[in-house]
Amino acid sequence: MTHSMPTLADICNPMLTKALQHKLDNKTKPQGSLGRLESLALQLGEILGTDSPALAQPQLVVFAGDHGLTARGISAFPSDVSWQMVENFLAGGAAVSVLARQNGISLTVVDCGVNHDFLAGFPTPTQRPGLQVRKVAGGEQGTADSSAQPAMTMAQCLQAVQNGQDIVMGLPGNALLLGEMGIGNTSAASLLLARLAGLDIEVCTGAGTGLDAPAVQRKTAVLREVLARHPDATAPLDALAALGGFEIATMVGAVLQAAHERRVVVVDGFIATSAVLVAHALQPLVLQRCVFAHRSGERGHEFMLQHLGVQALLDLGLRLGEGSGGALAWPLLQSACTILRDMASFESAGVSEKSATEASSA
Repeated sequence: MTHSMPTLADICNPMLTKALQHKLDNKTKPQGSLGRLESLALQLGEILGTDSPALAQPQLVVFAGDHGLTARGISAFPSDVSWQMVENFLAGGAAVSVLARQNGISLTVVDCGVNHDFLAGFPTPTQRPGLQVRKVAGGEQGTADSSAQPAMTMAQCLQAVQNGQDIVMGLPGNALLLGEMGIGNTSAASLLLARLAGLDIEVCTGAGTGLDAPAVQRKTAVLREVLARHPDATAPLDALAALGGFEIATMVGAVLQAAHERRVVVVDGFIATSAVLVAHALQPLVLQRCVFAHRSGERGHEFMLQHLGVQALLDLGLRLGEGSGGALAWPLLQSACTILRDMASFESAGVSEKSATEASSA
């Protein structure tokens, strides 16, 4: 199977960056007084290629998939929770559902490989609005048990990446918020972090859905087994196929496509960042388009952010996933755009810049 990665152009434009910084510096405030909101506004202007950025038709996509590795007891919840939560998303009852609704964000759930038939009893897929079925393995299958064999074949991995690209190409708007659901996917993310960042699996592994300390130790031992079984899976796509999940691979494709289209990519927590970790290894320029919503309470996320050299907007101890952190951070992105676009300059407001500076330091 052939697959071509979307090309990414460097969006760094010194003239635009200078214009954006000048505009921010001449707002009716002391320079830099809005702190990281100003650097966020600058980034959003650079991504969207304008000094008057506006976020339009934001799309939050929850990528869902099951993991064969759960047979090894690495999660506090049974794998059935994956499909049950997908139904909860579709019914509008999950945390991300209510947060997306609150913020006017469109929500789509993608079945990348959940062990369930969500279209049973529905004559056509269109009768389940908000759902896209993009199963990779066929039937009602998640990934294979990566402690016994690669989680997916390379053909399946490439198909999942292509699915992610296709999904984004079919969505309106200029912002993609990443979400995910899949019992066992913190294990896949930990494995990808350990392999791609060269870290010991112990520092990458956390409680996931709520394991106690002895259970985390058992989980770590299983993950060490998995890494030992796939010593040659070191290149980004090889690691993704051997260690990842269908939902993570599909998210990788979505990140690459959204970055190619110069959409703002809002990255949620540990699992979503693991997809960016792989996408970044394939196309380093994706980071220019990514806004990291929050630092997760999941242990490995801080190491992921450090490896990528990025800083998250929020630190609320969240570890739910689903895209919940992205939805919570969304108003900050809106505020950054509004400040850059609508806030008066000293000249337009007739305010003396020197007086304002002196007043602020008085």
